[in-house]
Amino acid sequence: MMADFLRTKLFAPAVSSSLITRPQLLTRLNNGLRQGCRLTLIAAPAGFGKTTLAAAWLSAGDQQWAWLSLDATDAEPARFLGYIIAALQTVWDGVGEELLPLLPSALPPALTSLCVSLLNEIARITGKVILVLDDYHLADAPQIDNVLAFLVEHAPPQLHIAILTRGDPNLPLARWRVRNLMTEIRAKDLRFDEVEAAEFLGQVFGQSLSPENCASLATRTEGWIAGLQLAALSMQGQQDLASFVRDFSGDNRYVVDYLVEEVLLHQPEATRQFLLQTAILDRLNGSLCEAVTGLPDGRARLEALERGNFFLVPLDNKRDWYRYHHLFAAALRARLAAGQPEQISSLNRRASDWYAEQGLRIEAIRYAFAAKDFDRAADLMELAWPDLRRSRQEALMLRWGRQLPEEQFPTRPVLAVAYAGALLVGGEIWGIEERLRDAEKALEWVKNNVDPAGANRPAIIIRDEAEFRRLPGWIAVYRAALSLASGNLAGARAHARRVLEVAAVDDHLLRGPASGLLGLALWTNGELSVAQQIYAEGMTHLRLAGNVADAVGGVLALADIRIAQGRLRAARQIYEQALQLAQEQGTPTLRGTADMYVGLSELSRELNDLLAAREYLAKARAQGEHTGFPQYPYRWRVAMAQLQAAAGEFGGALDLLAEAERHYVPDFFPNVRPIAALQARLWLARGELAAALDWARGQGLSTADETVYMREYEHITLARLLLAQYRSNGQEPARREVISFLDRLLRAADEGGRVGSAIEILLLQASVYQASDNLPAATAALARALTLAEPEGYVRIFLEQGLSMAPLLREVITRGIRPAYAERLLRNLPGESMGEEAPAGADVSLELIEPLSPRELAVLHLLGSTMSGPEIAAELMVALSTIRTHTKSIYGKLNVNNRRAAVKRAEELKLI
Repeated sequence: MMADFLRTKLFAPAVSSSLITRPQLLTRLNNGLRQGCRLTLIAAPAGFGKTTLAAAWLSAGDQQWAWLSLDATDAEPARFLGYIIAALQTVWDGVGEELLPLLPSALPPALTSLCVSLLNEIARITGKVILVLDDYHLADAPQIDNVLAFLVEHAPPQLHIAILTRGDPNLPLARWRVRNLMTEIRAKDLRFDEVEAAEFLGQVFGQSLSPENCASLATRTEGWIAGLQLAALSMQGQQDLASFVRDFSGDNRYVVDYLVEEVLLHQPEATRQFLLQTAILDRLNGSLCEAVTGLPDGRARLEALERGNFFLVPLDNKRDWYRYHHLFAAALRARLAAGQPEQISSLNRRASDWYAEQGLRIEAIRYAFAAKDFDRAADLMELAWPDLRRSRQEALMLRWGRQLPEEQFPTRPVLAVAYAGALLVGGEIWGIEERLRDAEKALEWVKNNVDPAGANRPAIIIRDEAEFRRLPGWIAVYRAALSLASGNLAGARAHARRVLEVAAVDDHLLRGPASGLLGLALWTNGELSVAQQIYAEGMTHLRLAGNVADAVGGVLALADIRIAQGRLRAARQIYEQALQLAQEQGTPTLRGTADMYVGLSELSRELNDLLAAREYLAKARAQGEHTGFPQYPYRWRVAMAQLQAAAGEFGGALDLLAEAERHYVPDFFPNVRPIAALQARLWLARGELAAALDWARGQGLSTADETVYMREYEHITLARLLLAQYRSNGQEPARREVISFLDRLLRAADEGGRVGSAIEILLLQASVYQASDNLPAATAALARALTLAEPEGYVRIFLEQGLSMAPLLREVITRGIRPAYAERLLRNLPGESMGEEAPAGADVSLELIEPLSPRELAVLHLLGSTMSGPEIAAELMVALSTIRTHTKSIYGKLNVNNRRAAVKRAEELKLI
């Protein structure tokens, strides 16, 4: 799973044979299970016995259970969810296994889908498990609360969650109380009463105390179990117990410092130093303690402390790993800081050394920072970077880099570039250039054999020679990415080509991203053929470098390029082969598969197989958002919006586009089909010319614009708007303007090999010539569009021109131009499929501002009847408000303002 996964966090503490039984609390906990509560909350300050109670509950029952001890490093949603899966796997072997590889690069929106998949998997399992999250307060963060709240709200009967925490988490506890979803155990419930305190003190102290002394201690500690335990330890060797109990108080109710001092002072010096020195450790084992303290027999010392009840909690059944009670450890650390502050750095440094020797670099780095040994932290970060990059844990490098003093970067070129890479992945592009300049200066010093130490600077530090040799390449890669992100295509191309010039032929790690970025820059510039070739080479390099996730992501770009080239069949083959590969490798939910189903849906829609298109979108949704890239929620909604538009449901389509816009996540793929342009096309389809005009003005679009690929879709949309205006007013200057504009757009599309755009432009040319009664030119434009489109099976692009396409298709059929294909398209036109054939040569929608959709035609037919609005709604099984929306659109397109006029106009146009 994660690089720093620790199985010791999955072991529950052992239950002592001398445990004070608390039947009333166990009954409450079991009642919660029987009543179907989804959550048990045990919340109280430190030392109240939360963990002990939970462990006793689990050991006394017959339920299966899983345990997870949390700490501050788990305050990241992906890591938190990964550990939950690991804990559940101790009970249910393999549960969530397919989700683990998706976690490191999962963004917050995708985490919800991961939770859905996990809960669905649990719901299919027989049996029930109690999942205990111990020390939840250490990992508590808003995003963690969101994940946990989702799990509780949607937990199947097989899962019960128990939270052990010092304070109330930011969860909807009040709502869960009202819905009886939660069992609560609070500090007031956990406090020992006088009887329990007396029994406890008798067991710990080894002899009976007077009822008065027990009652006094119970009162003074307010039943605080840790306080009682510390008091009992402090009483060892006391002659005057009554005086001790009487003095055991003061202004501070929890006189932890005093108690620890009393405990420590009564221990041998070696034990005292061992406790203080090992207090800096979150987890302890014999070898680690020996490394930190310099003392032998670490395991034996830990076992002796456990026998002496020194707040030592075993973390596994073999007694290899332990931890101190958090309160006890905190008190020891406070004592160490007050008495021996000079030792803290050296102790943490030794811990860092030990973890580094075990190959656990993440822990080693953490202790290096605790030691404030920034040089060591920087060394370890440099060595850890290749693994972090490979496992997509750049967020760790980003977090550490923020903690390093600024002066570390200028003399550490490998680290500077690593941090630049982490900044890039984190979207913090403003700090990247400075780090790249640091690295370049250092490279120059090394190249010229100049020792910067003579300029009052330390020497250049290199810990990873292999990464150092790659630095020129990585610097150029990140510069290419920066240029692409800022729209500097020439810069992106230059930097990417530089990488390909300096990188070895078999250096797949560098050649992969460089080729990918170069391909994206070429694609953004509209050079599709060479873009496709170079990008495909990049994906091959990534696969050879073992970077399967990025290689799969590249499938989407390759398919998008093929679609722009008009190569629909090739695009489909790319998607299907990638899905087949994922299936063969046993990873059908590999990240990116959901996006591939969306792509197949869009291809099916263009072929006018709307049923298949919907089925593919359903498959994508069933896969879950966690199997999609960040743009998946956006792409899915755009695809569904276009499906709704194909069915004439323009209102729903516009709503989906508005949702899609909120889900848009900028990336390196060119946004060649902006949401606003898609919306403008739907406004045109609804006859809302004014809204489309506002869009064009807002975007600053003009027929005098340079015809660049990035604005091609918008320019074609502008041409549609101009055509609608010409149909409305018939002004000759408007006709000449749109014809000239379309000629320029077609030349640019032809030169760039963008067949998909060329087909649409040719169809618009045919419509303009048809509207101006230039049948030969209209037929010629349509003939070329058919020639380009037939090999790939285009359909929707023709249907979206409306019923005005029918007479032109009949004309080319008469002339023997692609007759079989033209006849198939003609049969797919709405009017033709309804058997409403118009006379040859007649243009049933010539005078319409914009053609009517199939749904609007159905409404128009019923408007010609005697049915009322509510009756029409009932007939079509839609809401009355939907009928009103369609009616308004029909009036706009027919240029009328009432039902009678609409029917009359439709009869004139032979629409009904």
